[in-house]
Amino acid sequence: MTAGEVGAAARASAEYEAAGVALDAMDGLKDRIKAFAAMTHGPEVLDGSGGFAGLFALGSYRDPVLVASTDGVGTKLKIAAQLGHFEGVGQDLVTLNVNDILTKGARPLFFLDYMSFSAYDEHRMEMLMRGMVWGCREAGCALIGGETAQLPGVYADADFDLAGFVVGVAERDSLLDGSSVIAGDRLIGIPSSGVHTNGFSLVRRVFNTDDDPEALFRPGPGLDRNLGDELMVRHRAYHPMLEPYLGSIKALSHITGGGLPGKMPASLPNGVTAEFQLGAWPIPPIFGAIQSAGGISDEEMYRVFNMGLGMVAVCDPDRAPELLSGLPDALEVGQIVEGTGPGRTAFRSG
Repeated sequence: MTAGEVGAAARASAEYEAAGVALDAMDGLKDRIKAFAAMTHGPEVLDGSGGFAGLFALGSYRDPVLVASTDGVGTKLKIAAQLGHFEGVGQDLVTLNVNDILTKGARPLFFLDYMSFSAYDEHRMEMLMRGMVWGCREAGCALIGGETAQLPGVYADADFDLAGFVVGVAERDSLLDGSSVIAGDRLIGIPSSGVHTNGFSLVRRVFNTDDDPEALFRPGPGLDRNLGDELMVRHRAYHPMLEPYLGSIKALSHITGGGLPGKMPASLPNGVTAEFQLGAWPIPPIFGAIQSAGGISDEEMYRVFNMGLGMVAVCDPDRAPELLSGLPDALEVGQIVEGTGPGRTAFRSG
C-alpha cells in the first residue's frame, strides 16, 4: 500500500468512527472471538480460523436428520444491562436453543451467534462470549461462527440484541415426534430454575424496572434475595441430563413463551390431551412475586410463564419409574387422556 493509500484508509477509518463505528476495536474483538470459539472446537471443526463460513464434519450416521433452531433471550437483555451481568444471558442463548432441538431427540453439533449493538463495549462483548463458550462446552457443541454488528442509530445508548442458531443431528428412526403418544401415558416434569428467558416484558412492567432500576437491588415480595439476582438465574440446561433417557421418551416439550397451554400441544398427536395435576410440582416463589405485584390472573400466568416446569416428557407408564429415579428432581405431574381434535393442555385440581 502506498503512502497515499495509507492516508486515504486512515481518513476513511476516521470518518467511519465519527459515524459511530470503531473499526480498530472491532478488528481486535474478532481476534478475541476466535480465541473464545477455539475453546469449543473438536476434530469435527475443519477450519477454526474464521472467514465467511464455518466448516463442520458430520461424522458417521446411518440415516442422519439435521435439526435446527434459532431464538434470542428477549428483553431479559434489559435486566442484564441494568445489572451489568452478561455471562448469564450468553449462556442462556446457547441453552435455550439446545433445549429446543432436544425436543426432537437431537444432539447439538454446532452453534452460531449474532450480536448487534450501538456502541462498542469491550467488557460486555467479552462477557457475552464467555457465557456462550460455557454454554457450548456444557452442551458439547462447537461455536463455529457468528456475526458482530455495530449499528449506531438503530440501537440507542447501551441497547443491544443477541440471537443464536444451533444445528444438531438425530437418526431418523430415533426422532421424537409424539406420534406414538396415547391415553394413559405419563407426564414427567423436570423443574425450571425460575423465569428462564420468557415473559420479561411483563416482568419489567410489573416491577417497573425501566423507570426504577433500583427495584432490581431490593428483595421482591416473598423472595429471599434481590429481585435482579432472582431474574438473572440462568435458563436450565436439559440436554446433559435427558440425553441418556431419550430412548424411554415418546415426546418432549420445552416450556417457554406460551407456557404449558401454548407449548405442550406441539408435542402431541390429534385426539389426546395432556392433563396436568395442579399441586403436583412446586412453583418457584418468583412467580408468586410476579403475580402479586401485577395482580395477574392464574390463567395469564400459565400462558406466559413456565410456572416451574422447564421440560415435560411423555412416556409409557412402565418407563416412568426409570425417569423419576434417574432424572434430577423429576416429578410425575399428570397423564395423557383422550381428547378430540388437535392435542391440547388441561389442568385438574384436587
